[in-house]
Amino acid sequence: MTKSVDEDRLAEVVSALVADTGTIHFLGSDGLLNLAAVTPGMPEIVLSAIRVIPVGKGMAGLAVERRQPVNACNIQSDATGDVRPGARATEMAGAIVVPIFQGDKVIGALGVANRRERTFTESEIALLIKTGRELAAKRSVV
Repeated sequence: MTKSVDEDRLAEVVSALVADTGTIHFLGSDGLLNLAAVTPGMPEIVLSAIRVIPVGKGMAGLAVERRQPVNACNIQSDATGDVRPGARATEMAGAIVVPIFQGDKVIGALGVANRRERTFTESEIALLIKTGRELAAKRSVV
């Protein structure tokens, strides 16, 4: 099985940020976020919860709805309401999801996470947003 451009780019950004896992979702014609790429090793219970995400639900859905990053230093103890039970099942701690922009339009979400608590820096957030724009540029206009 050949890895997609999305999977390759996701692996690169996860490595560059010294993160443990990552996901890419794009908005489908159904208006939902559909999983486009995930790093290896994601538990099946998590995959079933994140294959399709409504806008406004969970970190990815909120990033798309708010048009801004959703950041959690520790998703296991987060009390903001931004983190859903499916995210906790990943056993990750520090996580961030940024919207993927194509021009001014949000077309998806890019997320990375670590097993330990982590606060992402402004330069790391900028790298994620830039990566999202690069991913969007490789897709046809939606």
